[in-house]
Amino acid sequence: MRVQGADAGNSSGLIDPVRYPESAPPPVRTKRAFVLLAMTLVLPGSAQIVAGDRRLGRRALRITFACWALVLLGIVLALTERSLVVGIVTNRWWSLVLIVVMLGIALGWALLFINTLRLIRMPLLDRGVRPLVAGALALLMLLTSGSVLYGAYVLNVGRATVGSIFQSGPAFDPVDGRYNFLLMGGDAGEDRTGRRPDSISVVSVDAETGSTVTFSIPRNFQNAQFSEDSPLWGIYPDGYNCGDPCIINSLYTDVTQNYADLYPDATDPGAEAMMDAASGVLGIEVQAYLMVDMGGFEQLVDAMGGIRIDAGGWVPITAAEIPGTDPIRHYPPDGWIRPGVQTLDGYHALWYARSREFVTDYDRISRQQCVQQAMIAQLDPATLLTRFQSIAAAGTQIVETDLPQDQLASFVDLAIKAKGQETRRLTIGPPDFGTPAENFVTYPEFDLIHSRVQEMFVQADADPGAAGVLQLDRAGVVAQVPSQTTDDGITEEYLQELATIGDDATLGDLLADNGQCSPA
Repeated sequence: MRVQGADAGNSSGLIDPVRYPESAPPPVRTKRAFVLLAMTLVLPGSAQIVAGDRRLGRRALRITFACWALVLLGIVLALTERSLVVGIVTNRWWSLVLIVVMLGIALGWALLFINTLRLIRMPLLDRGVRPLVAGALALLMLLTSGSVLYGAYVLNVGRATVGSIFQSGPAFDPVDGRYNFLLMGGDAGEDRTGRRPDSISVVSVDAETGSTVTFSIPRNFQNAQFSEDSPLWGIYPDGYNCGDPCIINSLYTDVTQNYADLYPDATDPGAEAMMDAASGVLGIEVQAYLMVDMGGFEQLVDAMGGIRIDAGGWVPITAAEIPGTDPIRHYPPDGWIRPGVQTLDGYHALWYARSREFVTDYDRISRQQCVQQAMIAQLDPATLLTRFQSIAAAGTQIVETDLPQDQLASFVDLAIKAKGQETRRLTIGPPDFGTPAENFVTYPEFDLIHSRVQEMFVQADADPGAAGVLQLDRAGVVAQVPSQTTDDGITEEYLQELATIGDDATLGDLLADNGQCSPA
């Protein structure tokens, strides 16, 4: 536009309303303000190029283009070299560099918005427009700098969590193409001496496909074998075979209290001994362990927002023991978990996994397997993003492992491969081996166990990508699990009355299906 007068700064030339808003009418000034804000949002530095300090704008644009290039590179690597990206994010020093860079970006972006506000020149805007511009500026700063700051905070929380949970030991290679991890649920109740792993599973994952097989070992399994290269071979050359006191979950406390010197380099000798025992039971090499403290399990599930399952039968929430009873009896249950599709909070998920009143340990094992699968299935990126802080805080308090930090990237990549695939399951005891009356877990047939374990691997390798939640029947055949939702007419009041009068036989019949479960 052509402007006359001394105030225009040029009595005969064309004046640029973007750089010199004094010459523009009010609607143009308003439009100019929002355009400059949009430019700082999309291409930080561009507003300074067209309306302010061009040298500052050029520097900011160079940084902006570099950041966009890094973001695009990160996206490409996430699609093609996922483990490399995870390795950078979880590495102690590279993650620190990322945090510093993100803090610098957040601060620089905020300063550019403040500089853009100066370029807008609020006094030139109509009074009614000024609050809108100020509000838009605050919102954009929150969405940009605030988001980057939050990302840096999340990364720092993750960095601290990884450092506190994972070890700094050497990486290890798969054995026969598979990684084998021991997963234990530790319970250190007031009535117990030391911590005992009541939930014992070995998770075997194919290193290439992510195909997963879970082997559950009953806590009362006896006569666990050790290989000749195990430190316990000299103590128990014929296996852990001292009778009822030598059920497998007591090995953890036994070694911790009496034979810790056999594992001089171990942070947790009891866990190392449990790995040796699980290796002997299954006939495979178990390479690492992960212990989840059941006392903190409740907090972890709550941090996830609960877990969703399809329960096949009623499960009692066990009450306190009645003093002086032999065999031990309990007061009537403190509550009941009903059948059907439902979301369990931490308290109810814990009892769903640990309750064994009126049923057998094998029903509890089935429910524990189901809870594990439900947690894995629901620990998706959305849950991690929205609940990361609480999940990380819970993890540092309840998780112990000897997994090496430097190998975490490859394991995360492996977990992503495994997610959505079938998880095959085998219980080293009833119903997959014998019946409760046959005492298979007391007198196990190890050759039979080892052959069935290898059969599971063959099945997994033959069909690694099968979808769905599966379980094994008594013959070890993989079968699709139907929906467990039932409407059997049984009420909580009726079950509570049976428990009050001590009718365990009827309760055992009515609860016989409470081991049936699938993630919902």
